[in-house]
Amino acid sequence: MKKKDTPQDKSALEGHTRDVCYVKNKDGKYETVLSSGWEVKSAALDNAWDDIHEQVELARKAVLSGEKSPIYFYFIKQLMDFQVIAGYTGFWKVSIKKHMTPKGFKKLSEKKLAIYAKTFGISIDELKNFKG
Repeated sequence: MKKKDTPQDKSALEGHTRDVCYVKNKDGKYETVLSSGWEVKSAALDNAWDDIHEQVELARKAVLSGEKSPIYFYFIKQLMDFQVIAGYTGFWKVSIKKHMTPKGFKKLSEKKLAIYAKTFGISIDELKNFKG
């Protein structure tokens, strides 16, 4: 690809990050150029974000219907996995799974709720009184 052909399409990551592309300069030598985006990559990212928004909405509905606890919603919303949340909270994976159920959530102490609230960047009140 020539330097003048470097894609500079708009994307969801515009203003947050840029890609490094290797291009040929006017002397035919390779150099690096920053690209703000590429239409194909942007479309793929948009599809991925649509899937994430759908998962968050399903999690919200699961909490409001009493199937899951607010911990589950924020876990999904923050794009966490069990290894990540276990690292932040210090809780075991099996305990976290239990805390994601309404029954397990009700048994949590204020201290454990505070750990989850800090992990998710919310207040204990927001965690306890989920509004969706």
